[in-house]
Amino acid sequence: MKPEDLERLVSTVMPFGKHQGTFIADLPGNYLNWFAREGFPKSEIGHLLALMQEIDHNGLGDLLTPLRPPR
Repeated sequence: MKPEDLERLVSTVMPFGKHQGTFIADLPGNYLNWFAREGFPKSEIGHLLALMQEIDHNGLGDLLTPLRPPR
């Protein structure tokens, strides 16, 4: 993992599927866990999904709070 990967979690949107348009950092845990069971895409999005699943699974979502843009 690179530090810039964390920033990309809060700035990259899911490009396909049920949660298309949702920031990767905002995807629900059950959706991330589904990818973990079925297999992450072999792409940069897959890398970010796997990282977010690991963060979510370990209860570390608050690490992303300071990186989120102001709303």
